[in-house]
Amino acid sequence: MGPLAGLTILDLTTVLMGPYATQILADMGANVVKVESPEGDIVRQIAPGRTKGMGGMFLNANRGKRSIVIDLKNPDGLAALLRLAKTADALVYNVRPQAMARLGLDYETLAALNPRIVYVGVFGYGQNGPYAAKPAYDDLIQGASTIPTLLAAAGDGTPRYVPITMADRVVGLMAVNAVMGGLMHQQRTGVGQRIDVPMFECMTDFVLIDHLGGLTYDPPLDHGGYRRLLSRYRRPYQTSDGYICVLIYNDKQWRSFFDAIDRKDFLDQPRFANHAARMEHINEIYEEVGRIFLGRTTAEWRELLERADIPVMPMHTLETILDDPHLNAVGFFKTIDHPIEGRIRQMQVPSTWSVTQPEPGGPAPGLGQHGREILAEAGFTAEEIDQLAERSAVTLGEAS
Repeated sequence: MGPLAGLTILDLTTVLMGPYATQILADMGANVVKVESPEGDIVRQIAPGRTKGMGGMFLNANRGKRSIVIDLKNPDGLAALLRLAKTADALVYNVRPQAMARLGLDYETLAALNPRIVYVGVFGYGQNGPYAAKPAYDDLIQGASTIPTLLAAAGDGTPRYVPITMADRVVGLMAVNAVMGGLMHQQRTGVGQRIDVPMFECMTDFVLIDHLGGLTYDPPLDHGGYRRLLSRYRRPYQTSDGYICVLIYNDKQWRSFFDAIDRKDFLDQPRFANHAARMEHINEIYEEVGRIFLGRTTAEWRELLERADIPVMPMHTLETILDDPHLNAVGFFKTIDHPIEGRIRQMQVPSTWSVTQPEPGGPAPGLGQHGREILAEAGFTAEEIDQLAERSAVTLGEAS
């Protein structure tokens, strides 16, 4: 019984940003009803997977939810969704608001049916600017929020995207915050509200906290950018037999490092005098330290640095991280029996709670797997459910 037990979330999201957010809500105990089109969430098709519509990425962003297939372009399907919305605590969607309005699912319509509903839209751009109706995807938002430019400055000058759906995940977390805040207000007052979570604005805020720098001031003090993060030498250090991740940051750590390698003479150099001086010379310092790390093996460096209490971690691959001793000790990975897919590896909720510990509420659902039970819980009779299926307003998947 997680902290959101008893609350119902209608999840009209697809791809990754919205489903990631609603999975977190499901882990917290909310009854998350994933409303899918007859074709299903497109992420179901992303390989690899053992069976059609159950790809690994889908499994990792939709656990703990129940799936119902509703054709919202069918008048009977739309009526069924509105009936579900009458008792929902929140609705989360990630298409453009104009599309929701065309479907007849705008906030005003839903609030008239259910004044308590927290109506959260996670989409590209704020609705008061010229980009309001533009489509948005992770790559576009990464580019618009300066990430490829920053990577170019820190690398060989070639812009590129971060190789994770970073904008989707970051804004998904911000959407969780929005839902939780809206629910808190609802529980206190009995009144819902519309909340917009635009990707462009959210990611711009996320990036510029680090990099606005001197552009914070009027007139500007510099051209922006956090020098340490933009150093082309800020990367895992190459050792004599591999790589290692090390951050020597504060005065104590630099003293400990040079003491551990018997090079206290470095501390007499003005560039190591304090944090400000090191930031001024960060490129040459990181380059110099990189040369030092070539002189020992990875194992030798880990032993030396841990003994000196200097922050160090291995540079994992996607395969070696599965055997990380810390993650194994805390039970981060768990192998479960999925009713459709058989044995799969599942990540656990990373936070720990003393009373209402969130837990994965079950495996990711098959397409439309819970349609009949969801409709029955909303008061539909068996005859009404069969009629909706006959009219192609809903598609009833096989219950497991």
